[in-house]
Amino acid sequence: MDESHVKTNSLRAWVLAARPKTLIGAAVPVMVGAALAVADTGGHIEWTPCFLCFLFAFLMQIDANFVNDYFDFRRGNDATETRLGPRRACAMGWVTPRAMLWAIAITTGASCLVGLPLIRYGGWQMIIVGVLCALFCFLYTTTLSYHGLGDVLVLVFFGLVPVCLTYYLSLPTAMQTITAEAVVAALACGFVIDTLLLINNNRDIDNDRRDGKRTLVVRVGHHWGMTLYLWSGLVALGLGICFVFRGHWPAFVLPALAYLWPHRQAYRHLVSIDHGQALNGVLGETARNIFIYGAATAVGFLLSMVME
Repeated sequence: MDESHVKTNSLRAWVLAARPKTLIGAAVPVMVGAALAVADTGGHIEWTPCFLCFLFAFLMQIDANFVNDYFDFRRGNDATETRLGPRRACAMGWVTPRAMLWAIAITTGASCLVGLPLIRYGGWQMIIVGVLCALFCFLYTTTLSYHGLGDVLVLVFFGLVPVCLTYYLSLPTAMQTITAEAVVAALACGFVIDTLLLINNNRDIDNDRRDGKRTLVVRVGHHWGMTLYLWSGLVALGLGICFVFRGHWPAFVLPALAYLWPHRQAYRHLVSIDHGQALNGVLGETARNIFIYGAATAVGFLLSMVME
């Protein structure tokens, strides 16, 4: 999208602030959890909570993007002269800080409203889950990312929570449980999506050091940060081996065939570029690869149902 001559608080400004490309990371875990539920029930799932999980994930991702935009702007982390990543709305003047605060309030409230009906399918515990999602949405940007805990949060809130919850809520009430298979699928999703954070943190390592942001990549160094990028994707594929022994072997084979090569190529591009703004190209490749993995895994689960 053209980022020149963006009118303040215009529709284009809000679309840029919402960062549509990041919605891939929100969609993939829900897609995987729903596909596993379909496979385990022969297609007899509860579609309403499944849809609500998708909508909640999208809204929370946009909310997180707004929170990140506003608070990093306040800290001065988005200075245009030093920033290597995509431009941010408040720093660029596309959205005023006051308007961004209102947007955070609206998206947080909308997420809660969308999640509220899930109580019917999962009980009052869904309130606790919703509160934790909203709380850590703020804590990530304001505190936890500065202490190297971002990767842990990705495993939890882009892996365990969305995959397991979507799976659980999509099952008929009499069948509701969280299987070991769902947990493995959730962890695999978390590791794949963490590659997006790792490429960001490898690109921003110098700026993060300057700002006192002790990300995992800052702690282990640039070389090991790049290695972690490679192994995060490989670990995800390795976890999928368990699907072979549980009757869902296409959910291992298809991601291995579809994801391994582009992930390896993205890693090679990362190593060859090494640092700087050019790594934004690898960021785009990584987002694409996450979608490839999610789609291949989901199709694999569905195929395993058909082949039974």
